[in-house]
Amino acid sequence: MELSLLVIFWYGILHAFGPDHLTAIADFSIGKEKRKTLMITFLFAIGHGLSLFVFAKILESIEISEEILSYGDIISATVIIAMGIYLLFMVATNRVHLSKHSHDNGEHLHIWFGNAHSHNSIDKSSSFTMGLLMGIGGVRGMLITLGAVQGGAVDFSMVGAFTLGVILIFVSFGLLILYINQNFLGNITNVRRTFATIGIISLIVGMNILST
Repeated sequence: MELSLLVIFWYGILHAFGPDHLTAIADFSIGKEKRKTLMITFLFAIGHGLSLFVFAKILESIEISEEILSYGDIISATVIIAMGIYLLFMVATNRVHLSKHSHDNGEHLHIWFGNAHSHNSIDKSSSFTMGLLMGIGGVRGMLITLGAVQGGAVDFSMVGAFTLGVILIFVSFGLLILYINQNFLGNITNVRRTFATIGIISLIVGMNILST
């Protein structure tokens, strides 16, 4: 059983390196402060693992064709493309804003979309939801791996091992995004260029998924 969990953990690491996952994390965490960046990546991983667990359990007892399962990839690609279009629209219409202020003996940057600067939890809930949606696209690969290590049986410990592997990579990537946030987004020109770049990458990754 320990070997099975190790295989699933390693699969979670490899699975997390998918360009669609890293693009989704970048879409939500670019421009965010440290605490929110790490929370977004963590919630994305939890949503991803939970979605895979639920759908893998369903597929244990219900036989679903490969054609239907392929719709999971379409959902993932659509979400990423929509995020890319949204980011490019925000940049094109000058709705990406930057402000600086000082408190607690340090300077803080705030980046926000729209016409008003507000603090809310929409990014956190959205990243969790995106993790849930994109988990659908990973069900096929996870079931193949489970079939190789334990006859396709799915239990919570295996999904937990998978999720830990995903969290390891997602949080590490989140730290990279945090480094970019803290060192390269000091002016509005760089902020808009960064969001435009992420938007274009999102479109490319999403279109590539749909074409394969």
